[in-house]
Amino acid sequence: MKVLFYHLTPFSFAHGGLQIQIEQTREALLRLGVEVEFFRWYEDTQPGDILHFFGRIRTPLLAPIRRNGFKLVLSDLLGGPAERTIGTLSLQRAAIRTAKKILPASYCSMFNWNGYELADACVALTPGEAHLMSYLFGAPAEKVHVVPNGVEDVFLQNVPSARGKWLVCTATITPRKRVLEVAEAAIAAGTPLWIIGRPYGESDSYAQRFLSLARGNPNVIRYEGAIADRAQLARIYGEARGFVLLSRWESQSLSALEAAACECPLLLSDFPWARNTFKEGASYCPIVPPAQIVPVLRRFYDAAPQLELPAKPPSWMDVAQQLKGVYESVLKNSR
Repeated sequence: MKVLFYHLTPFSFAHGGLQIQIEQTREALLRLGVEVEFFRWYEDTQPGDILHFFGRIRTPLLAPIRRNGFKLVLSDLLGGPAERTIGTLSLQRAAIRTAKKILPASYCSMFNWNGYELADACVALTPGEAHLMSYLFGAPAEKVHVVPNGVEDVFLQNVPSARGKWLVCTATITPRKRVLEVAEAAIAAGTPLWIIGRPYGESDSYAQRFLSLARGNPNVIRYEGAIADRAQLARIYGEARGFVLLSRWESQSLSALEAAACECPLLLSDFPWARNTFKEGASYCPIVPPAQIVPVLRRFYDAAPQLELPAKPPSWMDVAQQLKGVYESVLKNSR
């Protein structure tokens, strides 16, 4: 069995959790003995059995994949749609179905809806996203699999130390992660907050506002950029008073899983993915303006040492074992 990984956005353009997911999944599969390569688009003779595509695959690619004898496994992040209301999702579903009935196929193909239905297997991070692959996009339920994110051993094997004064937020400096809003709330609440991450671009206006705020409040907001050393990051989680991530939406946050592995108390946006993943092992905050985050953050900071800790997440080897089973079922069914 040979698997080719394919993702259309270069990592240098969009660093973050998806890059870690792809790289760590590949490394774990290799350790299991599964032959995995990155798809080399510039070659016309690269052999393989399965093309594992990360993202929403473009409709024009589906026919060539079949023509070249590949089975298609599709992994996509549907964290945004997963947080919509039932009514909004019902309207979206009706719109997609109506469009498919009355509009030319060439027009509908621009939305790339067909990949979920035509893939040999679809892989979702959470049950909510798995449901949407079928409900919104028509993926056969029997072909949809839930395989969560994993955590590196350096986090799972970390021994927590005495907790310090800093809350930690590990996130890209971007509006979706609401880092600026959380920093504003931390200043008002007087809760020391260490932001770890980097913006997509230093000239980004949102990042500039955050950097200005951090420079003006060094006693409360600590910012030194991203930390590439995974062992150092594990130690930071192990010594943090708590972990905070109040994004507008997530699929399944890798940084939250890493903090959980280090037995760090969690404060997360109150979304289904978070409650499904951590249940009673985390605290939750709705998406509200900074002024309304202030009391929630203060209560979390004060209560953190006594809070129930999250359960340990799976390792990347656990994830790879599940994916290997998906690949084997795809190849078996094809025979």
